[in-house]
Amino acid sequence: MTRPGRFSRLLALALLAGLFAPLLMAQRTGYSPDEFVRRRAALMGQVKDGAIILFGDASVPSGTHFRQDNDFFYFTGVEDLGAVLVMIPSPRAGATLFLPQRSAREIQYDGPGLLEDATAKAGFADVKAVGDLDEFLARLTGSGAGKLYLRLSPRDKLDGARSETALWDGRRSRGHYNDQLSVDQYRIEKLRQRYPQLDFADIAPAIDAQRAIKTPEEIGTLRRNGALSAEAVRQAMLATRPGVFEYEIEAAAMGVVLKGGAKGAAYAPIVGSGPNSCIFHYEKNSRRVGDGEVVLMDFGADLDHLTMDITRTWPASGKFTDEQREVYRIVLEVEKACIEAYKPGATPKDVRDHVAAVMKAKGIDPRGQLGGFGHGVGLAVHDVPLGGVLKEGMVFAIEPALYYPEKNFGVRIEDTVLITKTGCEVLTKGVPKEIDEVEKLLSGRNR
Repeated sequence: MTRPGRFSRLLALALLAGLFAPLLMAQRTGYSPDEFVRRRAALMGQVKDGAIILFGDASVPSGTHFRQDNDFFYFTGVEDLGAVLVMIPSPRAGATLFLPQRSAREIQYDGPGLLEDATAKAGFADVKAVGDLDEFLARLTGSGAGKLYLRLSPRDKLDGARSETALWDGRRSRGHYNDQLSVDQYRIEKLRQRYPQLDFADIAPAIDAQRAIKTPEEIGTLRRNGALSAEAVRQAMLATRPGVFEYEIEAAAMGVVLKGGAKGAAYAPIVGSGPNSCIFHYEKNSRRVGDGEVVLMDFGADLDHLTMDITRTWPASGKFTDEQREVYRIVLEVEKACIEAYKPGATPKDVRDHVAAVMKAKGIDPRGQLGGFGHGVGLAVHDVPLGGVLKEGMVFAIEPALYYPEKNFGVRIEDTVLITKTGCEVLTKGVPKEIDEVEKLLSGRNR
C-alpha cells in the first residue's frame, strides 16, 4: 500500500483536534504584569552599576507561529517584534521598553502592538520608540554609567540549550560560506563600536540562576502543561495499532495540545517504531508500524512559553514480548529510583548511589544505567543548567533508556519533575508507565 499524501496527514490532525477531553480545553491564562515586574526587580537587584539591555526577536521564522526570545520574554512578557528592554539598577531602578514605530499599513497587516496600546506602560518606567534607543544609551553613558550588561553567551531556543546553540553555530560554520555572525553576535559588535568606552559583561549567568528556580506562576503553568502533554501522549497510545503510520500517532497528540491552548509542540515530535525507536532524535515519523514492534514517543507541548518533556514506550500490538518486557522493567525501575532520590540538597552522586542500592535490592542488572539528574525544563526544553545540587523550584526531565538496534527496539521512559520542599512532584504522571497499566490502556482501544 502506498503512503497517504500530506493532505491525509493534515486531515487526520484536523479531525483529531476536536475529539478530546473538555477539561483540557481552557484558554491560555498567561501571566500577570506583576510577575514580570518581580522578575526584573530580582535581576536588577543582582547588578549594582551600569545598565542591562536585552533584545527581542525582530523576525518571524517562515511557516510557524512567532515565539519570542526566551530571556526577553522572561522579563517582559512582550511578544512584539523588534522590541528592546533597558533596565537600570538602583538607585535609579527602572525598566524602559523600546518598540518599533510602525506604519498604518503594517498595523493593518499584523494588528496593533504595545506602542499603540495606551495601557502598555503598566509595569515599565517608560515605553519609547526603538529609534530613541541610542540617544537613551548615550545619555546613560554621559551620566557616568560605565558598564553594559547584555547576553554575551549564546541564546537558548525552544528546543535547545545555550550550549547547543553554540554547537549548531559551530557546525554551520564548517563551511566558510555559512560562517556569518548570528544576529546576537552582530548586536554585540554594533554596541561595542558605538560605545567603546563602556565595559561589557555577560548577564546570562545571572539570568540562568534566576530562571532555574521556577516562580509560583510558572509552576502553575507547568502543572497545566504536564497534564495536557500527558493526555496527548495517552491519546497517541490509544491511536496506535499495527498498520498505522507514525505520523498518525503524532497527529493524535498534536490534536490534544492544540485544542488545549498550546502554540504547538515544544520540539519536533519523535514517534519511532521498530528500528526507529533506537534513533535518539528521530523525527521523520513516516514509517508504518509493524506487528510485534514497540513505539517510542518523545513529546511535549509549548504552553504559555513553557515547555514539557515526556517519553513513553509501548507495544503496538498491546502486549510486550518477554524480551521487551524485561528491558522495559529495567528502564522503569531506574527511573523510579531516580525520582525517589530527588529532593532539595540531593547531588548526582546521591541519586546514583540510591539507584545502585535499589537495583541491588531488587536483583536487577541495570545494564549500565546509573541514574542522576536529567536536563532542565522551562522556557526551553533543554533549559538553563541545574548546577550540582537540587533546590526547591527546579524543574527537569529524567530519561533513562536502553537501545538494541540489532533487535530493532529501544526503550526510553521520561518524566518532567518539580523539586518540592520535601521531595519531588511528577508533572507528567497522567500518562501510564507501569507495564500492567500500559497494557490495560491499550487493551481498551477500538479495533
